Amino acid sequence: MSQPSSTDQQASPSPGRRTLCLPFESEEHYERCLEDIHTCRQHLESLHQRHSELFPQGFELGFIFKGTYHSKKLDIALRRIRTCTGTYQIRPSFLMPYMVGRTDEVEKGLYLRQWAVPFDALARIFGRNPMFWFRVSMAMGRPSIVGSTVKSKGRLPAHLVADEKHTRLEGERVYVPTTVAGGCLLGAAVVSSASAEDLEKGYGEFAAEAKELDSRYSPETVCADGWEATWRAWRKLFPAITVLLCYLHSAIKIRDCRTDDEALRFDTLTRVWDAFKAETKACFSQRIRRLREWAKAHLLQGKVREAVLKLCDKRALFAVAYDFIKPSRTSNGVDRLMNHQDRLLYAMRYFHGNKESARLSVRAMAMTWNFHPYGARLRRADGERLSPFADLNGFEYHRNWLHNFLIASSLGGHRASV
Repeated sequence: MSQPSSTDQQASPSPGRRTLCLPFESEEHYERCLEDIHTCRQHLESLHQRHSELFPQGFELGFIFKGTYHSKKLDIALRRIRTCTGTYQIRPSFLMPYMVGRTDEVEKGLYLRQWAVPFDALARIFGRNPMFWFRVSMAMGRPSIVGSTVKSKGRLPAHLVADEKHTRLEGERVYVPTTVAGGCLLGAAVVSSASAEDLEKGYGEFAAEAKELDSRYSPETVCADGWEATWRAWRKLFPAITVLLCYLHSAIKIRDCRTDDEALRFDTLTRVWDAFKAETKACFSQRIRRLREWAKAHLLQGKVREAVLKLCDKRALFAVAYDFIKPSRTSNGVDRLMNHQDRLLYAMRYFHGNKESARLSVRAMAMTWNFHPYGARLRRADGERLSPFADLNGFEYHRNWLHNFLIASSLGGHRASV
């Protein structure tokens, strides 16, 4: 193993964007790479050929070894390399960021955070202390969500679904603008109000991370409810985007209307969804016209009739979706994942602390969801599905979900794809 210079010995580990988190076959393999730079170079070049997105741009032009850094916390050495874009530290995926512990020692505790198991309960079961588990959980929210989850710009979604969840921070109402595509949470932030300006800041985190992956990224559509501020925010972030009105929200308003004739209400909903299932714009428009005629002829004055006619009045807004290939026409995609958020927030009794800790918390929820392994029931139905990350990208770096997350967030998830 090469000896570090005095400068290398005094330097501290490079955080975030200067750290490569890479897989090794085993700890013994990692030790061999530390001892023999030829073995290490062969491994790095092999990884780069298969997964260039884990490495900084310019790595293919060559690199040199810059000694090692010895971590006193875990009594292990980390190798450093230098490329044309700077010096980077290599951390194996079996070590956590900032060397707070070994990945396999904290994996089970972080896995339980999917169900908002309290930090003091994790400390009681797995040791350490509650603050350790709080910090290691919040650290999952630091990397770029888009950069860690979407591993090539070709996988960036053309069609999005977005909505805002209102919750509480120290008793005050705050909002969580949430962006979803491909079954993954790609954006989550915390803002003070549901104004267009604040929502633009919240959704803007997703936009900034996506454009870092592809500077020319511009999604075709986003499906949202009828909140005007949401529409304005998305049009400001992506001027060419088409905002699609969610059909489900109008159908739910009809469903929730109270009436003495439940059979008629059920018949109405059947007709509403039959219109939605139309395969062409012309067919959809025709079914909406027939729905309007039927409602005027068969529904008495009241809330059900009013809700159906309001839906029919929005025909042109709903029909726009037929101009695109497989857009999201309802908010189901985001609603399901916001239900997951809601269960976690209720179990946590909502946010405590400051806005930045709340922001890291919702981002950590997003990362945990994107990388969590599917349960046995889903795998029995489809044994090929592994996780939301694997569904979106078509592969996994590691079979262990936390290793997979750490590797995917190499360089903090900030390397722009070429």
